[in-house]
Order: sequence, then structure tokens, then C-alpha cells
Amino acid sequence: MLRRMLLPVLLALTPAFPALAERPKIALVAPQSGPFAILGTQIRDGAAFAAREQGLELAVIDESCEAGSGSGIARQIRESGAKAAIGFLCSESLDGALPLLKEADIPALSLSVRWKRVMEDALKNGWAFYRMAPSSDDEATRLTEVILRDWSSAAFALVDDGTIHGRELAEAIRDRLDERGLKPVFTDTFRPGQEQQVALVRRLKKAGATHVFVGGDRNDVAIIARDAHSESIALTLLGGEALNAADQSVALADGVQAIMLPDYAALPAAQAVVAQLRASGIEPEGYVLPAHAAVTVVAQAAGAALALDMPLAQAIGETHIDTVIGPISFDPQHELTDNPYRLMEWRDGRFAEPSVPAQ
Repeated sequence: MLRRMLLPVLLALTPAFPALAERPKIALVAPQSGPFAILGTQIRDGAAFAAREQGLELAVIDESCEAGSGSGIARQIRESGAKAAIGFLCSESLDGALPLLKEADIPALSLSVRWKRVMEDALKNGWAFYRMAPSSDDEATRLTEVILRDWSSAAFALVDDGTIHGRELAEAIRDRLDERGLKPVFTDTFRPGQEQQVALVRRLKKAGATHVFVGGDRNDVAIIARDAHSESIALTLLGGEALNAADQSVALADGVQAIMLPDYAALPAAQAVVAQLRASGIEPEGYVLPAHAAVTVVAQAAGAALALDMPLAQAIGETHIDTVIGPISFDPQHELTDNPYRLMEWRDGRFAEPSVPAQ
């Protein structure tokens, strides 16, 4: 506990690296070809920019996302001389890699993998794995918080499209709300991919619902909003991260809300780096800024590890670090301390933070 309290102070008072020779090499695991190559380029651009700022060397390692590829990736990381590894878009890359990285005392930070089982195995086996992406529970947790905060006095409904994700998300929210004594006035499973949802919105009106969580994709929510408007039924609609997609047959109506990751490029903490990236011809989209943040986490934690004579993996877990995507710290389960999901509202062709919470 004392070390955790001292780390922010040491980071503020000392440079990350007292000597050039002590700066760690970082392995960057990301797709270099194939269908995910564009995401790999985003990771590489952001990480390389941060590495140049920190005076660090990157070892770029291709990620095929194929089953059984993890052990080969781990061997390449070890052979590169890297002291930490970041990236890991795919769970297949971690399967078989984490035990080998543990043997070499090399911590791994994933920017993408949300699979719950991989973290459970990591904690059980003592693998130094940290997740800079939301966990599989974070979406339902944030949605529940929004409903408790904004809809506690409203007649609300929970509907889902019957898919595994939509159904499980709605059930998780219902269970959490039930624990707090809050029950919906209406629940239902609708048939997705239909040209109209008039029958659903009429059932919602009959039940007296004014606020509706929809466990479905963007097009279904857009159709529900359109049909509610055509029937003169006032509904406040809330969805999950699946709404962060392109319009299909029907445009999403203004006022629809959703839980999703923020636009990192719009955050105040990112503005200086965003300007520098754009000046160098790099658009700070997708994984660019999270990759920049991951390098910053490793770099600053390495400085703290030297100052306190602790393993780098431990320092990553105990250090609170300011990055371009906001403060980063990890809880004892190696998950982000702060849930990264935010309430956003569709307005004028984009999702932005609502100026006034829905009531």
C-alpha cells in the first residue's frame, strides 16, 4: 500500500529513466497484413509516436490472430529482448503466450481482448496480463448506472433482439436493477432485421413505457425510433456499444443515447498529441491513441520500477499514470480501475456527450 501511495509522487519528481541503457524495449504485437492490418497500422502509428517521445525502441511482431499462434508470438517477444509487450488484438495471440511470457517476466497489455476467461486464467496462474480495454462486464455495469441515475422515476422497458449479446446484455441489466429494487414495466424480445417495428412500439405504449433500453443493433434501434415518431409515441431510447456503427436502411434519430467508448481525439488530455499526429499525417483514430497510452504506461511504470526496485509487472499494476486517453490505473484483478464507457447521444450526425442527462 505504501508503494502504491508513493508511486505518483516519484513519477512527478523523477524522470522515467535515469540512464539511457535502462530504457526498456517494448514488443508491439499487432497484425501487419490481412483483414486486421488497418488496425495494426493504427496501433503501430500510435505506439511509434509515443516511443519516439520517450526515446524507446519497439520490436514489431506480426499478429496473425490464428489459433495456436500464441506460443510463437511469445518466443519472438522473448528473442527480441523486449521487457514488456503491448497490442494483442486477438485472444488467440494470448492463448499459449502468457505462460511463456511469465517465465521471462514479461508483462503483456492488451488493447482489445475482452474475453472474460483469459483474465480469469491469468489471475489463477499468476500471469502478468493487464487489460486496457473494457471487460465483458463493463458495458452492462455502465448501462445499469445510467438507468439507476437517470430513469429511477421513469416507466422503463428492457427489450432485446434475441441474439446472444443482446439477450445477455438485457438480462445482466435486469438482474442488476432487480438487486436495487428497480423493475421494468415491460420486457420483450423482438425479431431483428425487420422493415418496421410498429407492433413493438405500440406494446411499449400500452405498457406505459417512456424510456426503453434496446439490446440490439443500430438499424433496429433506428427503426424503433422512426416508428415511435410516426405513431406519435414519445420514447427515450438507450442502446449499447453496437449503436456505434454506420446507418443502414434508416438513419439514426437525434436524441438516441448509447453507452460507448469516448472519442479519445476530442479529450482535453489528447489535444497536444492529436495536433502533432495530424501535422505528421496520422489521423488519431481507432487504436492510435490507446497504443500511445500503452507505451506511456510501460515507460512510466518502468521508471517507477527502477526507483522502487520492483518488477516491471508489479509497477504496471500499482502505478497511476496520466495518458492521452486519460488516467490509467489497474485494480487488483488487472482490469482498468475506471470503467471507460461513457453515455453518449446522437446529435447532428455524431455521438457526443449529452449536455443534460435524460430524466
